[in-house]
Amino acid sequence: MLWVDKHRPRNLDNIVSHEDIAQNLKKLVTEQDCPHLLFYGPTGAGKKTLVVALLKQMFGPGIEKVKLENKTWKIDAGTRNIELELAMLSSAHHVEMNPSDAGFQDRYIVQEIIKEIASNRLIDAKGNRGFKVLVLNQVDKLSREAQHSLRRTMEKYSASCRLILCCNSSSKVTEAIRSRCLNIRVNSPSEEQIIRVLELISKKENLKLPPGFAARIAAQSNRNLRRAILTFEACRVQQYPFTANQALPPLDWEQYVSEIASDIMKEQSPKRLFAVRGKIYELLVNCIPPEIILKKLLAELLKKLDSELKHEVCHWAAYHEHRMRLGQKAIFHIEAFVAKFMSIYKSFLIATFG
Repeated sequence: MLWVDKHRPRNLDNIVSHEDIAQNLKKLVTEQDCPHLLFYGPTGAGKKTLVVALLKQMFGPGIEKVKLENKTWKIDAGTRNIELELAMLSSAHHVEMNPSDAGFQDRYIVQEIIKEIASNRLIDAKGNRGFKVLVLNQVDKLSREAQHSLRRTMEKYSASCRLILCCNSSSKVTEAIRSRCLNIRVNSPSEEQIIRVLELISKKENLKLPPGFAARIAAQSNRNLRRAILTFEACRVQQYPFTANQALPPLDWEQYVSEIASDIMKEQSPKRLFAVRGKIYELLVNCIPPEIILKKLLAELLKKLDSELKHEVCHWAAYHEHRMRLGQKAIFHIEAFVAKFMSIYKSFLIATFG
């Protein structure tokens, strides 16, 4: 098991990086009338950890008995019937899923799953918590239609179903949903908090940390706790005992993006564009978010460019990122940016060197 999962705090008392939020959540649970919640903040800040700890506080150890299943939904969409298959993580008390995986048919999933959960209302042994919890990830990626459906079903089934929504950017969630939830901002942990977490993990794993080693990992992580822990584990696999000046390994996918940038700089041709498309598709298949791929690719290309080209390349990266957020297929927009870059760079080379 990866250290990210092995050492994830299982209850609110053990949260290191967001103690204030954890204490406020404990108060909510003791009042026994938890509202709908919206957790928002950057990747790797600790939203998922807080949600898992909150569920444990609500329902006890039973929440950890989860099963993963691929569920097929048969939906009557007026003129035709649709079959959608989505992965779900569920226990006796909660269901967790990512409805945006259904693409433009996400609104049907939102309606159907909340209906189903609400119809199987739970009463625990004490008879005092008669609701199930639905955890929806990446709510900011839901279509407008799905968000409107979510708002309606939230109101209709609020007596028997509580929603915990997670997203990176609350600005992409409609005001109607935000106003019906308690909004909880989860900031990126500070470098000091990340160092504390790494020191705790090293104690549990009986590892000796050289002075300043955890600080170097924290600085490279860009305040992403998940990334810091993954880097720490990679260092342990690479070499132990640690040395003070030990090289920190880059993440595999970042190395891969760096190679893609080098490929683009070496040759600008339809053949090379086709090869690059395959590599980008491989990253997407391995669940690297398209916005992150584009941002990292831009950063790698900018390192290799003359200053006079940087402004134009940044302009086109922003243009294609915006188009990607509006569209459905990310691969088309990243490939379009690469093609545009190749065109700009080739013109620059011809003008400069003939």
